[in-house]
Amino acid sequence: MKPCVTPLSFSTGMAAALLITGCATDNSQRPHAAAVAGPPGTVPTDMFCEASTNEISIPVGNTFAEGEQVRDFYSGRMARVQDGQVTLKPADGAEGLVLLEPADDSIGQFKWAGATVYFAVTDRFANGRTDNDVNYGRERDGKDEIGTFHGGDFAGLTQKLDYLSQLGVNAVWITPPFEQIHGWVGGGDRGDFRHYGYHGYYALDFTVPDANFGTREEFRTLVEEAHKRDIRVVMDVVMNHPGYSTLQDMQTFGFGSLYDGFEKHLPDQWGQWQPESWENNHAYHAFIDYDHSDWRHWWGKDWVRAGIADYDTPPNASIDAQRGSLAFLPDFKTESEQAVDLPLFLQNKTSSRAEAMADATVRDYLVTWLTTWVRDFGVDGFRVDTAKHVEPEAWNKLKQQAQQALKDYRAANPDAALPAEEFWMVAEVFPHSVRRSGYFDAGFDAVINFDLQEEANAGAKCLPAMESVYQDYASRMHGETPFNVMSYISSHDTNLFSRIAGGDPVLQKRAAAALLLTPGAVQIFYGDETGRPFGATGSDPHQGTRSDMNWADLEQPETANILGHWQALGQFRDRHPAVGAGTHKLISQQPYTFSRTHGDDRIIVAFARK
Repeated sequence: MKPCVTPLSFSTGMAAALLITGCATDNSQRPHAAAVAGPPGTVPTDMFCEASTNEISIPVGNTFAEGEQVRDFYSGRMARVQDGQVTLKPADGAEGLVLLEPADDSIGQFKWAGATVYFAVTDRFANGRTDNDVNYGRERDGKDEIGTFHGGDFAGLTQKLDYLSQLGVNAVWITPPFEQIHGWVGGGDRGDFRHYGYHGYYALDFTVPDANFGTREEFRTLVEEAHKRDIRVVMDVVMNHPGYSTLQDMQTFGFGSLYDGFEKHLPDQWGQWQPESWENNHAYHAFIDYDHSDWRHWWGKDWVRAGIADYDTPPNASIDAQRGSLAFLPDFKTESEQAVDLPLFLQNKTSSRAEAMADATVRDYLVTWLTTWVRDFGVDGFRVDTAKHVEPEAWNKLKQQAQQALKDYRAANPDAALPAEEFWMVAEVFPHSVRRSGYFDAGFDAVINFDLQEEANAGAKCLPAMESVYQDYASRMHGETPFNVMSYISSHDTNLFSRIAGGDPVLQKRAAAALLLTPGAVQIFYGDETGRPFGATGSDPHQGTRSDMNWADLEQPETANILGHWQALGQFRDRHPAVGAGTHKLISQQPYTFSRTHGDDRIIVAFARK
């Protein structure tokens, strides 16, 4: 996640400009990938295929032996291979799909290479406790609540683990759980809403959970209950930047300074300041003296580049990606070999678990803070934010220490249900595609693939349009040096598939096959499976992708129908790692039929069209 802002000009020049804040979205607009045409005999990518429920003959190639009994997982119907094929009728509601598996109930062993990862923005997913909805003086805005905390928490996630299990999810990716900046910044290009760190990417203290998300014990319960259901927990982490400074945090922690006499323009609680009718939410920066020496009480110039007081000014991120500032966020000096003291505000923060470390660099502190969550709670993996903006050496160190921390947790908790032995790390690197890049040498097991979102639209219209995509992905990932990617159809920094599909419930339903049959790991963004609608967004085009999970819609027959289809495909994928981790082979173009095999695990998918 990379926040985006529109700088404002102040008389303080660079010092003020570098602290002007805005929307927490990608500062580089992600282009839609072009739809990929299929091989000869397939359909154009813009054509809608009508699914059939008529009986079809499905060739099985050498995937299943002559005389072997197989089962359609979707309908439960059995058939025996005769003359190299089986004859079956797609189930009603299956959108023409037949999902063939051995009839002996054999289930493959989980592979990260075929994982189904459910991405939940904690604050927007499920509110398990309403008594922790307001903390640190935060407030609702009484309007569209675009950038405020909505109440989602660890308790809510725990309550919904059975729901995730029924969806076939075997890993849940949660947004950063750390304590966020207490105050708000001006959101969007126009500063038209208050933007708090509800998403987790504006860290204040990496050592404790944010009170809005819950307690350490509630986080422990979340991880333990997920493990009991064979669901791994992937925690979003950030090493590129902490959160912005805010009026509220300046007052609470005593860092920074206002211009002389300007305190009289603020209420007793600075975070309650309201702009005048002719101002927007960026206007409070005019009160702040960014050149004052009291900024040493914040992170300090040895920790971050921020262009204020005597702090170093970061270069342009387009010129120096690793040392530049993303959206004017303070940039951690993770590359520095200089030993640093614990920041003054953390030394004085009684609720912090941060302790001074001898001869430790910024990188040492951050790696220690992040891997402590693994050692204390048994977290299974990290989704790494803004990976290209931190040097590879830092990621290698994070991976090594996270692996050791997981081993330490296992040793200390020998009876715990722990599905993962190998710690998993996946990188966000925009605009990475399906290729083996240098990030795989920097400790990463997978990289997010940004190409599938638009390709999946064609696949939702007609599954055979995915053949060239599936073949290309599988052949690349199973090449001379195998690697893995994680693909998605919706995300918090791009778009919701429901918007790409124009709100069409049929396409929302059929998108399940396009995504969940994709080779490699896949990411379900919360609500992909329920057609979650776009929310209020203001002048930030991506805030609406983080609307509240539409739980109430599950009562509606149309949404229940969509969800049921996603559940069937998700459970099939979970039973058979070959779907994601296996080799892909086209068996027939009519009916469109392909196989996936991984060791002893083997399946066939067929699509019947009118």
